[in-house]
Amino acid sequence: MTKIAVFFPGIGYHCDKPLLYYSRSIANKLGYENSRNVNYTYNAGNIRGNEEKMKEAYETLFSQAEAELSEIVWSEYEDVLFISKSIGTIIATSYAQKYGLKHARHILYTPLVQTFLFAPNNAIGFIGTADPWSDTDEIIQLSDTNHVPLAVYDGCNHSLECNDTLRNIEILKDVMQRTMEFCKGIIEV
Repeated sequence: MTKIAVFFPGIGYHCDKPLLYYSRSIANKLGYENSRNVNYTYNAGNIRGNEEKMKEAYETLFSQAEAELSEIVWSEYEDVLFISKSIGTIIATSYAQKYGLKHARHILYTPLVQTFLFAPNNAIGFIGTADPWSDTDEIIQLSDTNHVPLAVYDGCNHSLECNDTLRNIEILKDVMQRTMEFCKGIIEV
């Protein structure tokens, strides 16, 4: 089976930070030998709470992602896995919708409300209750509506971290265990 994993980072959360770094390692070990880290940049300062800046950031980053992925022939892959973080969750789900990648599977680390505008199919999500970028209750409701299993971590921020380093390691282990199970198809949606 031909597999590809594509990683869509957040604006301040690049592919070498824990969630994306370890999920890439898991994907590689599970046969996703072809993987791509999408690299994009947006430097307009704080966009949280500013709808206009958020839309501009999305459009800028989406355009960069399209350019980076333009040479991929998606029909060559039987298994397409999109792993994304924050604004990357919006880019990944909207990209899959625009390009008709109905068979793409999504791992959504700290999805934003706008992610669910693109009705992600075959997805799993992760969110913290102290995430300043998201209303956790709204993300839970949208996940339920879209049939996206969602792991919720009490007291965790937008990086799925809290003030206790050892607890952060336990949380990261749980997130990666669920990530691996989803990649293997053990967690069904």
